[in-house]
Parts: sequence; structure tokens; C-alpha cells
Amino acid sequence: MNKQEMISELKVAAEYFQRSTRCLDEVDSSFAPKEPLFSVAKHVAHAAQTIDWFLDGAFRPQGFDLDFEKHDREVSACTSLTAARKWFDQAISKAIETISAKSDSELTEALPEGPVMGGQPRYAIIGAITDHTAHHRGALTVYSRLLGKVPPMPYMEA
Repeated sequence: MNKQEMISELKVAAEYFQRSTRCLDEVDSSFAPKEPLFSVAKHVAHAAQTIDWFLDGAFRPQGFDLDFEKHDREVSACTSLTAARKWFDQAISKAIETISAKSDSELTEALPEGPVMGGQPRYAIIGAITDHTAHHRGALTVYSRLLGKVPPMPYMEA
């Protein structure tokens, strides 16, 4: 996968995520079907945080930060869908900037050894980001239906 393909995948993942969740509004921020499930805002915040987490883990010497309690506290602090969407947009922009700035050799270097994708090429995080955002946009489309809303098809512009 070349750099332009990586950037394209990030842009498409963001577009699908944003399109399939655009029927959700700020008033839906705190909706969750039941405890302890993520609210709408927390799903989006978690998706954003995980993009940042993959980038940081891929390019920092110590690898991935596995302090998941800390990560959960950061996500739990986000109660606004508007703020979560802003975080998501910033995370995608940062990911595109980071990938754009890296050389081909930096992108093909092996990820640090460890339990998260250890030894795979750094660019493997792109697939992980797209899979993870797809997982959360799917959950959010179920939330949308539970709220009586019809999420748009992510693959077609309406």
C-alpha cells in the first residue's frame, strides 16, 4: 500500500463514519441503550481517541499505551457529540498529516514488539483504523434506529 492509498483509506473511513452518523444530533449525545454501554458522544470520542492511539503507538519508541483505564476516563469526560465530532475530525486530520510526513521506509518499519500488532509494518494501522471506525459507525447506526432515526447508507451520497 502506498502513501496515497493510505491517505485515501483514511479519508474514506472518515467520510463513511460521518455520513452514517450525521442523523444524530447534539440532543442525542447522552443516549445509550443501557448501562454500561457507551453513549453516542462516547462512541464518537472513542473512535477519535483510537485513531490518535494507533498513530501514537505506531510512531513512538515505547509503542502502544496500554493504560486502558486512563483512555476510558478520557472518553468518559466527553459528553457532547459536537465536541466528539470535532475530536474525530482533528484525529483524522492528524493521521493524514502524519502519514503524509513519513517516508516510505518509516511507514514500512515494523511496529514495536508487543501485544498490539507487534512486528507488523507501521502502515498496518490504517486497516486497523478503518476496521475500528466501521465497528463504531455500525453501533451508532443501531443507536440511530433505536432513536427512531434512519441513518443514511454510508457508501452513497444522499
